[in-house]
Amino acid sequence: MRIDVRRTGGFAGIERHKEVDTSGRPDAHEWQALAEKALAAGSSTRPIGVPDGFSYEITVDGRTVYAADPRLTQEQRELISKVLKEGA
Repeated sequence: MRIDVRRTGGFAGIERHKEVDTSGRPDAHEWQALAEKALAAGSSTRPIGVPDGFSYEITVDGRTVYAADPRLTQEQRELISKVLKEGA
């Protein structure tokens, strides 16, 4: 499974983009479960965020959803954090 996160916005407006490929990882099933929950709560259109807040584009195996601060679910927040931390 390929998980891609693009973060835009924020005070400085700096974009961050990271990607994780879970193929062959021993924790792949955990990533998959988290990604499915994050996608289920996402929007097919870009939501209106708050001034200086972050907006996110989450793509999992070609399926893209959008989310924005401060209305992230716990699963979205956790997935975004993991991908931005561990991704390449």
